[in-house]
Amino acid sequence: MQLETLLKRYPGELSGGQQQGVALARALVVEPQTLLLDEPLSNLDTNLREEMRFEIRRLHDEFRYTTVYVTHDQGEAMATADLIVVLRAGRVEQIGTPEEIYGRPRSEFVARFVGGANVLPGRFAGLDVPFSIRLEDVALLCAAPPNGAAPIEGTVVRRVFLGSARDYVVEAGGELVRVTTPPQIDVQPGERVWLGFPPERCHRLEPVPSGGE
Repeated sequence: MQLETLLKRYPGELSGGQQQGVALARALVVEPQTLLLDEPLSNLDTNLREEMRFEIRRLHDEFRYTTVYVTHDQGEAMATADLIVVLRAGRVEQIGTPEEIYGRPRSEFVARFVGGANVLPGRFAGLDVPFSIRLEDVALLCAAPPNGAAPIEGTVVRRVFLGSARDYVVEAGGELVRVTTPPQIDVQPGERVWLGFPPERCHRLEPVPSGGE
């Protein structure tokens, strides 16, 4: 828990994040059979929070206790869970492995909540239905495709460099579509591009019921 430098301090001399780290250490040191964690890393700094995700998972794998872990951080859920339960207004929207929740959301709510996905209008069996596709699964082409190809033409609205990737927002067909690409693909705002949506990466969704979330 990286608490060695705090051993001589009184509780009142600890920050909120340090107090949370101590509480987590006290819960883990007794090697419990069942561990209930409610947003345990929320007050930790970014680097320690990321490190502790993997430490919690390592301890779980070593001691094999059951953990119920409540979080709104999708990264924490993906890193720590064998099974994820997505709740909406106290009701279960979907239960699945991290791979299933991330790659095959069943509803529009799950797709939007997990993040990293476009939710777009589509047609299935003659009906208007939403579908989702991950940002990294949308193909961004800098040149017009050959005749007969299906990609949709659009215009780059926003471009953000993220180090290991670039994040684009493209206006295409009246919709705003987010796309992530390798950093070497560099297109300026205002330039034309073409977007491809591989059918096997598109997932039909149940729409969010009227009345919102």
